[in-house]
Amino acid sequence: MTTAFYPGSFDPMTNGHLDVLVQSLNVASKVIVAIGIHPGKSPLFSFDERAVLIRQSLGQFLPEGVADIDIVSFDNLAVDAARQHGATILVRGLRDGTDLDYEMQMAGMNRQMAPDIQTLFLPAGAASRPITATLVRQIAAMGGDVSAFVPSAVYQALAARRKS
Repeated sequence: MTTAFYPGSFDPMTNGHLDVLVQSLNVASKVIVAIGIHPGKSPLFSFDERAVLIRQSLGQFLPEGVADIDIVSFDNLAVDAARQHGATILVRGLRDGTDLDYEMQMAGMNRQMAPDIQTLFLPAGAASRPITATLVRQIAAMGGDVSAFVPSAVYQALAARRKS
C-alpha cells in the first residue's frame, strides 16, 4: 500500500487543490491531506471546518475516493509529518514555472532531510492554474463571485461566512 502526503493550508479548498487530490488518488492507495497549522496566521476556516469541506468537496466529485483519504493537521516540517504518518510520497501541485522553481528547491532540501520520501509533482489542470486560496479569500471578502474557483461546498461555506 502506497501512502501519499499532500500538505497545504487548504484555506479554503480550491478546484486546484481538488484536482491535485484526485490525481494523488490515482497514484497512491491512501492520501493523507495534511492541513498546516501556523500559530502566526489566522485562518478563514478552522481545521475542523477545512476537514469537512475537503471531504465534502471530494465526495461531490469522486465519492469513492473519500474512503481513501485521511485528514490530519501538522505544525512541523512536511517531511517529518509525512514520515510520522507512514507516507513515502510527498505530493506537490504545480501551476506554473514559478511554482516549479520554488518546489524544486524545496524538493531538494526535503530529499536531503528525508531520502526515503519521494516528492511527486502533479500539474494543475488548465482551468485551475490561476487559482490560489489567497486570491479566492480576497475576492470572496470583497463580495466577488468565486463559484468558478472552488467546489460547491466551499462556495456555500464562503457565502455563509460572508452573511455572518
